[in-house]
Amino acid sequence: MKEPVLAVEDLTVYRETHLAVKEVSFALEEGTDTAIVGPNGAGKSTLIQAILGILPRQSGQVLVLGKPLSRSGRLPSSIRQQLAYLPQNFLFDRRIPITAAELVGLGWDRVGMQLPWVGQRERRLAIRQALARVDALHLSRKLISGLSGGEMKRVLLAYCLVRPRRLLILDEAPAGLDIRSESDFYRLLYELKYEQQWTILQVSHDLDMVRQHCDRVLCLNQSLRCQGIPEHTLSADNLVAAYGTEFVRYRHQH
Repeated sequence: MKEPVLAVEDLTVYRETHLAVKEVSFALEEGTDTAIVGPNGAGKSTLIQAILGILPRQSGQVLVLGKPLSRSGRLPSSIRQQLAYLPQNFLFDRRIPITAAELVGLGWDRVGMQLPWVGQRERRLAIRQALARVDALHLSRKLISGLSGGEMKRVLLAYCLVRPRRLLILDEAPAGLDIRSESDFYRLLYELKYEQQWTILQVSHDLDMVRQHCDRVLCLNQSLRCQGIPEHTLSADNLVAAYGTEFVRYRHQH
């Protein structure tokens, strides 16, 4: 049996004195897409941030590609380079004059530190290829402060593409996009998933998208209420258990 790409074991996380995530355990198999769903305040983003080491955990263990996340939230650099994170909102100082190509190049530069013999020609080619693959080559010289929401998402996907990744973690990455842009984002994401053999863990409120695309679902409301394939996990009874008696399904016409 193959080692899971990500294994979370009895993870408990507090936000100050508030218990946000309680004894959560799950594992991701290579090449699968797993969605975390649940009501607002259920601990979804907290769980993601604890897995990434952004937030400290009270107890439990996180293993990425078989390597444990340290208590200080660190992974070996060789492992961290195989992981990419797309947040709900990409926050940056708009006074920084950085172009789309320069942002994508930051991902390559981390490789360059490991491969000092790789020259600038290879770097430029990798950046161009990544931007071209997400139909954003025309944005190369545009400042990121001037990008639309959909353009920024494409550039961030190019950042993920500029070097090989095995695990992609998204925290409501399409948030803020209109229906058409969100549909375009998911179409491109799943094309890239199959091309790159990415394993995906994503927080989503779009239950229709989860049913259509995801292999597994984690229903979270502080603790894991259920997990499994969408057909079973997103049953009416399970959704009521996770969301309460009043739950809302987000439906989009793509």
